Amino acid sequence: MIHEFRNLLDAYRRTDFSARKAALATVVRVQGSAYRRPGARMFITDDGRWTGAVSGGCLEGDALRQAREVMRQHQARLVTYDTTNDDENAFGIGLGCNGIIDILIEPLGAPDGPENPLMLLERLLRERQVAAMATVVRADDPVRVGQRLTAEASGHTATTIPDRLTTDKIAILAQAALATERSSLDEVDGMQVFTEPLIPDIQLVVFGAGYDVLPLVAQAKLLGWPVTVTDDCVAHLSPVKFAACDTLLFAAREEVMDKLRLDSRTAAVLMTHSFNYDRAVLPRLLQSPVPYIGILGPKKRGEKLTEALGGVLASDQPRLHNPVGLDIGAETPEEIALSVVAEIKAVFTQRDGQMLRQRAAPIH
Repeated sequence: MIHEFRNLLDAYRRTDFSARKAALATVVRVQGSAYRRPGARMFITDDGRWTGAVSGGCLEGDALRQAREVMRQHQARLVTYDTTNDDENAFGIGLGCNGIIDILIEPLGAPDGPENPLMLLERLLRERQVAAMATVVRADDPVRVGQRLTAEASGHTATTIPDRLTTDKIAILAQAALATERSSLDEVDGMQVFTEPLIPDIQLVVFGAGYDVLPLVAQAKLLGWPVTVTDDCVAHLSPVKFAACDTLLFAAREEVMDKLRLDSRTAAVLMTHSFNYDRAVLPRLLQSPVPYIGILGPKKRGEKLTEALGGVLASDQPRLHNPVGLDIGAETPEEIALSVVAEIKAVFTQRDGQMLRQRAAPIH
């Protein structure tokens, strides 16, 4: 959903608040089935425009009507939609919805104030901070709907909730969301609190700038991932060719790791087609926090590479994907890019990449 956040932020930044009012709608609970999961958001302005979605199209119209009331009263509200009714006038008719959905709608103003969730999201995205945000969605005074607490993995906590005892209880929920990376809706002192993990995008770092890297960059950018391509040949790093990249880095293989900012949300793929380059970079990658390291090429090549390093620790084996990608019968650079991006996504969501029809458990 981080890619969606960026779209919401872009729309928010383009809004002229001297002439417009705005609101933010967030899905906080789903019972049964629905197209969107908790944490899905929609940015709405009073001229009837919106960015993002809270359903498959069945709820947006009424959410707009509710948002206009929120803007007018400047007071957040929780709205419940029941799409389980089969009546022809019910929400979701013909659209596949069959659940009860709670949506929090909050007024938004110019980018100031501690209660602006989009500004909080923007900072966390910019700093690539792992955090959890707990928002009050139903409450009585002195706590108001829309007040929130944020807890970052770094240890920093901030809140607009005035009651200290309540804040301590909500902080425990935030820590649980950080640990499990799952959202929840909980009762706290007679209030309802929606807690969600805020996890940065997967960051893709590609070593090598050959022609076969271009489809991989395109696939990753389609998902909104930040992409860095690095090479030790400056001629390969054409800004025109790699216009979609966020960063092009020219660096010697012995120095490149010192110039990269790698974290636990980074996927690294070796596509240099140079054995000596890979042998220089791989040991440093294995010393980094990167949880996914892919090696392009035949399996024997990757095995020869690790043998040249004196082997790989058993604890590092799960991070090493040799050869890179899922087994989908890929042959062309475009097909290989699809298999690589799919495998990276599966690894970060802890899935095995099997066909959904073979999955006995719910998808979400």
